[in-house]
Amino acid sequence: MQIPTETTDDLQKRLRRIEGQIRGIQQMLSEERDCREVVTQISAANKALEQVGFNLVAAGLTWCVSNPEQSKKEGYSIEDVQKMFVKLA
Repeated sequence: MQIPTETTDDLQKRLRRIEGQIRGIQQMLSEERDCREVVTQISAANKALEQVGFNLVAAGLTWCVSNPEQSKKEGYSIEDVQKMFVKLA
């Protein structure tokens, strides 16, 4: 599956941001911050990670629809990509 470079660049940027969020959560725990604040940040990081997954699968689905023969040859049928969406849901 070929994902456009601008998509992978965007996903990498998002993942670095999430990595920073996780470090922030670790720091919050070390500082014994209020549980509600920590949970709010965990929720935000989780949603951001889900968005990375959805964007990746959406780009893959777009590629599969645009290149049906090549995607099938590489083992990415539309059904396989749909299953990836279900895993994220």
